Amino acid sequence: MVNLAAPNPLTNRDMMRTLRRVCGVPLGFPAPGLLLELGAFFLRTEIELVIKSRRVIPGRLAAAGFQFCYPSIREAFEDLNEKMKG
Repeated sequence: MVNLAAPNPLTNRDMMRTLRRVCGVPLGFPAPGLLLELGAFFLRTEIELVIKSRRVIPGRLAAAGFQFCYPSIREAFEDLNEKMKG
């Protein structure tokens, strides 16, 4: 069994900053607690799993020689953004 994780973990703040830059959104606002609870309900998960984070490195995957398509979250977001545009 392998838990999946990105090769270069970062904080939620940094991830959202990168996403806003890639999408051309200059300003972001924090999500109110009620929206987080609603999202957790629809995802059928606990709110703690939505708001807590862990710094996880994919050691087993790296040891097995797994190659990630995107070495950074920015590259992954850029690819998603291009796919969403057209």
